Amino acid sequence: MNPNARPRSAQLARSPAVPSDPVADELRRYDDHLRDVRGLSAGTRRNHRRILAELLRKKFAGGVVTLAKLRAADVRRFIARQLGDSPSHSAAAQVATALRSYLRYRTVCGDSVAGLNAVISSPVQWKLASLPRALKPDEVQRLLGAFPYGRKPRRGYAIVRCALDMGLRAGEIANLSIDDIDWREGTVTMKGTKSRRQDILPLPMATGQALADYLQHERPANPSRALFFCRRESRDIPVTTHAVQNVIRRACRRVGLPDSGSHLLRHTLACRLVENGSSLKEVADVLRHRSLETTRIYAKLDTPSLAEVALPWPGSES
Repeated sequence: MNPNARPRSAQLARSPAVPSDPVADELRRYDDHLRDVRGLSAGTRRNHRRILAELLRKKFAGGVVTLAKLRAADVRRFIARQLGDSPSHSAAAQVATALRSYLRYRTVCGDSVAGLNAVISSPVQWKLASLPRALKPDEVQRLLGAFPYGRKPRRGYAIVRCALDMGLRAGEIANLSIDDIDWREGTVTMKGTKSRRQDILPLPMATGQALADYLQHERPANPSRALFFCRRESRDIPVTTHAVQNVIRRACRRVGLPDSGSHLLRHTLACRLVENGSSLKEVADVLRHRSLETTRIYAKLDTPSLAEVALPWPGSES
């Protein structure tokens, strides 16, 4: 033993302390609240943190986050900077939602936020003002025919069928496991969905055939039970939500369709169900909407039912 060596405790005492980042600590606590209390998805939490980080670092750079020092004028200026001269409804809604969410969290922490909440205005949008965008039957066939030209045709085809035939969201497709599929019963068990519940959905024959073809001929041999994989840095890893969206977007671009993700295919399924006579309750069950209000927009596509309640045109015979 070296007699000149200092005790380890003395070395630790002299080691420089890692500087703390109050804003990062605050964002970490806020993220824990969103995950454990609010039950929000990773993507939603990431978006909230991104917006809040810009506000907090602008106001409290290098110092402790003290909400009492945050003024209504600070919030108003921050919103104006974020939205610029021509804000979109989506961008304005994201900023307003993130700010309100953080202020609710600070209320739980015991802060008074009434004055700050008052300056956050929700963007105006008429409810159900637009028709849901969906693919026409010929466009669906073009999309399904896009995959023989891709690097992973069977995987891409199976992913599109999951969104188009079952209305699965991109995150739900990415989270699918081999164990979720009951081939004998013809069902798929959905876990960890947006509604945070477990659902059992019927597996359409075309979707089942696409999945079986992918599993038999294209899925890499991997001990993971994840259903879909992608290649990254010479390794096969389970796909992410972003990767699923990219598969659908690239397929749309290859056949000249609007650059859209899985949500367009959910709309396409819902529109097809309405056109075939399904009720809004049936559409809501297939899409697993938590509220029938979310499904009401598809009522605008039900032309026969709308005709029955339409008022007569002034001056007409009926």
